[in-house]
Amino acid sequence: MKRIVFTALLAIAATFGMQAQKFALIDMEYIMKAIPSFESANDQLEQLSLKWQREVEAMLTEVQTMYKNYQTELVFLSDDMKTKREEEIIAKEQAANELKRKYFGPDGELYKKRESLMKPIQDEIYNAVQELCNEKGYQMIIDKSSDMSLIYASPKLDVSDELLNKLGYSK
Repeated sequence: MKRIVFTALLAIAATFGMQAQKFALIDMEYIMKAIPSFESANDQLEQLSLKWQREVEAMLTEVQTMYKNYQTELVFLSDDMKTKREEEIIAKEQAANELKRKYFGPDGELYKKRESLMKPIQDEIYNAVQELCNEKGYQMIIDKSSDMSLIYASPKLDVSDELLNKLGYSK
């Protein structure tokens, strides 16, 4: 009898000791599209990227033109002139590749610009997510728009609109 009562009390204590974990979902794509400064930053980055891309393409076109001219004049050039032209073409092509790397490389200008424009927005969202977690008691908030393999999520768990309200962007 004591054993049954002890087991029952232990089960009741364990039940009260466990707390249900609260989870929520957000849709970062939806949130980002609702923030005007994000759209503005994206437009700025797109314009800058197009400008730099045209600049790099112009240099590469110039390299192609130089090479075609070299090909047509090859018969008339002396060995010294051939070498000089080849070096000019190679130097111009290297300059174009260096410019491309400078603008679009891993630590290029586009990356730095994206970082400077997007980091404040991301920090603001992160802080709002933290506040929402603290207020509502969520242990985890998952981004359902990421590449994570989320098979199904109840729409009741989506707190994207609450997060937008906390950021001051209501829909």
